[in-house]
Amino acid sequence: MKHLIPVVIALASFVFVGCDRQKAAIEDNKEATKDAIDNRKDAVDDAAAAAKKQAEVDAKIEKAKIEANKDAAQAQLDADKKKADAQAAFEKAKVDAEKK
Repeated sequence: MKHLIPVVIALASFVFVGCDRQKAAIEDNKEATKDAIDNRKDAVDDAAAAAKKQAEVDAKIEKAKIEANKDAAQAQLDADKKKADAQAAFEKAKVDAEKK
C-alpha cells in the first residue's frame, strides 16, 4: 500500500497539469478569436470610411454635373431670348419696309 500512494500522487499531478494545459489552450483560442474579431471590426470600419469618402466624392461630381447642366440650360434660354428679340426686330423692320 505504501508503494501505491506515490503512484496515485503522480497520476493526480499529471491530471492537474493536463487540465492546466487544456485551460491554457482554451484561453489562447479565446484570445485568438477575439483578436480575429477585432481585426474584422477594424476592416469593416475602414471599408465604411472608404465608402463614405467615395460617396462624398461622387456627390461632389454629381453636384458639378447638375450645375453644369443648369448653366448650359440657362445659356440656351438666353440664346433663345436673344433670337426672339432678333426675330421681332426683323418682323418690325419688314412691316416698316412694306409701308414705305
